[in-house]
Amino acid sequence: MTARAVATRRAVHQLFDRPIVLDDPIAIPILGPTFFADPVRHGDPRSRAFRAFMVARSRYAEDNLASAVAAGAVQYVILGAGLDTFAYRNPLASLQVFEVDFPATQEWKRDMLRSAAIAEPANLTYVPLDFEHQTLAAGLADGGVDAQRPTFFTWLGVVPYLTVPAFRATLDLVANMPAGSGLTFDYALSDEELSFPGRRCGRAISPVFPLRAVGE
Repeated sequence: MTARAVATRRAVHQLFDRPIVLDDPIAIPILGPTFFADPVRHGDPRSRAFRAFMVARSRYAEDNLASAVAAGAVQYVILGAGLDTFAYRNPLASLQVFEVDFPATQEWKRDMLRSAAIAEPANLTYVPLDFEHQTLAAGLADGGVDAQRPTFFTWLGVVPYLTVPAFRATLDLVANMPAGSGLTFDYALSDEELSFPGRRCGRAISPVFPLRAVGE
């Protein structure tokens, strides 16, 4: 549900927002023929603000990726990939991309890609990972990620759902990668750290995005 909601906002951005912050020609096709962008709903100021956050964080991550590749990174790992579309519009043929996600979610995405006739590129590897049965380090190794090569990680829309031990374990893994590696991630603040409007906004979106703050 959350993966589709995020993807929908990226698609709506292509239609209604100018300037386009995240130019994504795959955003609409991947959602299939049932996608409909209601101009009234998506024109609401609150919807526009939340959509701006969604596309800005993706653009920020991809800008950081470009800088990392320029500095020598040769692998890109997308943790909790959802319906992320970078791999299908990747301009860097030499960059190996790894999408990590829960197996059922990953199969659902691949079904959507096939339905939309979106090709799976040769430099993309899917890494199905069930954390109840395998660690991230083992999953990445089995998926072909070379721990001796500089690697950039993106971790969007995932941290707010994790416990602190799980969060720190992933940071430890990234920190032990070779020089030139890096990470972009987002996180939620606790209610005590938010303004009153921020708390109201958080409660309004919680039925769709039930978040926990890092530290809880």
